[in-house]
Amino acid sequence: MPSDDRQLSPLEIEDLVDRKQPSWIVKFTVDIPSSHQPQATNTTPRWKTPEFFFYYVVFILVTPVMVWTPVTLSSPEHRNYQYYKRKLSPGWLFGRQVDNSDAQYRSFRNNIPALILLSSAFFLFKFLHGLRRSPNTQPDRIYLIPFICGFSILMLFGLHGASALKVLIIIFINYLISRYTGGNTVSPFFLWAFNSLVLFANETYSGYRFVSLHPSLEFLDNIQGAYPQWHVSFNMTMLRLVSFGMDYHWAITQASQEEVNQGIMPHKQRTNSTHPLGMYSFKNYFAYIFYPPLYIAGPIVTFNDFVWQMRSRNTLTWKSIAAYAVRFLVCLLTMEFVLHYMYMVAIKDTKAWDGFSAAELSMVGFWNLIIVWLKLLLPWRFFRLWALADGVDPPENMVRCMANNYSTFGFWKSWHRSYNLWIVSDRYIYIPLGGTRNVLVSSVLIFTFVALWHDLSFKLLAWGWLVSLFLVPELVARAVLPQSKFGAQRWYRHVCAVGGVFNILTMLTANLVGFVIGTDGISYMVGQLTDSWEGIRFVLFTCFCLFVGVQVMFEYREEELRAGIVRKC
Repeated sequence: MPSDDRQLSPLEIEDLVDRKQPSWIVKFTVDIPSSHQPQATNTTPRWKTPEFFFYYVVFILVTPVMVWTPVTLSSPEHRNYQYYKRKLSPGWLFGRQVDNSDAQYRSFRNNIPALILLSSAFFLFKFLHGLRRSPNTQPDRIYLIPFICGFSILMLFGLHGASALKVLIIIFINYLISRYTGGNTVSPFFLWAFNSLVLFANETYSGYRFVSLHPSLEFLDNIQGAYPQWHVSFNMTMLRLVSFGMDYHWAITQASQEEVNQGIMPHKQRTNSTHPLGMYSFKNYFAYIFYPPLYIAGPIVTFNDFVWQMRSRNTLTWKSIAAYAVRFLVCLLTMEFVLHYMYMVAIKDTKAWDGFSAAELSMVGFWNLIIVWLKLLLPWRFFRLWALADGVDPPENMVRCMANNYSTFGFWKSWHRSYNLWIVSDRYIYIPLGGTRNVLVSSVLIFTFVALWHDLSFKLLAWGWLVSLFLVPELVARAVLPQSKFGAQRWYRHVCAVGGVFNILTMLTANLVGFVIGTDGISYMVGQLTDSWEGIRFVLFTCFCLFVGVQVMFEYREEELRAGIVRKC
């Protein structure tokens, strides 16, 4: 544990500042007691030093070019426009076309009105249900469970049509496995085996067809609902199924069930605190699995956490919820401007990059990653906003901008954070596999699972293995150059920044492989960047700019600690 009278290293700062509450995150290599709160440091701010004024000049010169380059490539006058213009759609901003070609984001963007209507119906029926409640009974929110179950059934059949029966059968079998094996040593094995098999079967048989059971059931395949491909998003449901089963298993095996604390409780404590066994009922299980604000896309809440919040009074304020709604709208408008002025997805999908310089090609990759970040952030924040308005506070999934990361570990702790919290919890994967005692092996197994959980494809599997491989340099650097030994040296911060540049390049590579252009695309891009002196010069200049950016990130983390900020994200 570092003393309070010395400067923290950038990696220690990342570990401290990234935590939203004490002991929320399992640290990978730095042992920081759960009672430690980020507090003011005695380091002198560098914002007004000559070094940082030089950095400001670099930002002022480089950042506009990073924006102007993709805008130029997206001009109708550009020579490659004809190759991807078929991917564009009529837009609504200043007469521009919009690049709505990403299928995943298109399904959210086009259905925003329907989602607003669905959430409005939820609150209307919730209000009507509340009118029937006696004002002197049930001070907690458990009384809402029957309403949640009823609305969930209607929503489920509206979304999936007759395929809702398939979902119901799966969750009923999982409930039976959980109830009849809970408390036995074989329970985790049966839970994981069943749910893994379901994910594999869903992918293999594309959600199954009723006609394959009997020709007379073919009519059921025609009752599809608004979102017939239920199996595409079932991986989110699978995490809830495992969560209920494992939480029930640990509730039985623990010596006693303590009554839930009605006061303020941090996320990890809510996840690990068991409830009386009566709370692990089918009614609560059903409400948790299909909780409407979080069913479609998350964020992920564990069963124990969900029940804790239902048993407690709502402490969220409308002021904080309104502020979160404004943040969501700002992000949505940002995405709209990007899609109207930067046709990066269309260029990437059609490979319309012939003749691009190294700088132009790299901007195609960079802005595709920014779009990936935004297209995931927006649905997650919409559904989290819905949950917050209902009084349930799930974890924020994106707690830092994609371009504000220099640590590989820090990046994965702030990207899809609710999933990360689920994985590194004491109950499900990371800790049972060995956790901090065996970081590398645990990380390889976890990222393999994460890749297969996303999609049974080689591209995602390659991504998982690349991510695991790219964790090694940071682990080695932490061991060879510990802050406790070298932190007082003037050169230490700059060496850390060089390591941060390497981390950023490897993270960009891994995510381009997994979520943008695949292994073939990254091979082409790397070849274009390294096969000529122009490309090599650009790579060197990019490393210099990233070095500047990392130094600013270091100081930004320091500033957060000086102010004693625990980010609410």
